[in-house]
Amino acid sequence: AEGSGDSPAPAPAAPGRAQVFSTVVDTFLEKLVAAGSYQRFVSCYRCFYKLQPQLTRSIYDQFISQLQASIKEEIQEVKNEGNLEELLSSLDKIVEEAKDREEPAW
Repeated sequence: AEGSGDSPAPAPAAPGRAQVFSTVVDTFLEKLVAAGSYQRFVSCYRCFYKLQPQLTRSIYDQFISQLQASIKEEIQEVKNEGNLEELLSSLDKIVEEAKDREEPAW
């Protein structure tokens, strides 16, 4: 009977290259924000922070938000111009099709 547990469940498919690329970009952005922490920002603008702490926080939040948006926009533009997602998906298909071949591709 189906689903009786007689055969092992198929292994989950490995993420495609496009998905891995997106994950790398997201991780990069997280690390960038962590490296540019609010405390580091404040240490660079200590005098301003002492005079206007709320305004300093607002400027920092806007800066980080715009920086992330700008980076995402640039990366999306590169992906679109180079048709990157389609090319990575095509590469995934080629690799998958070549798995069962014994002779070299060249």
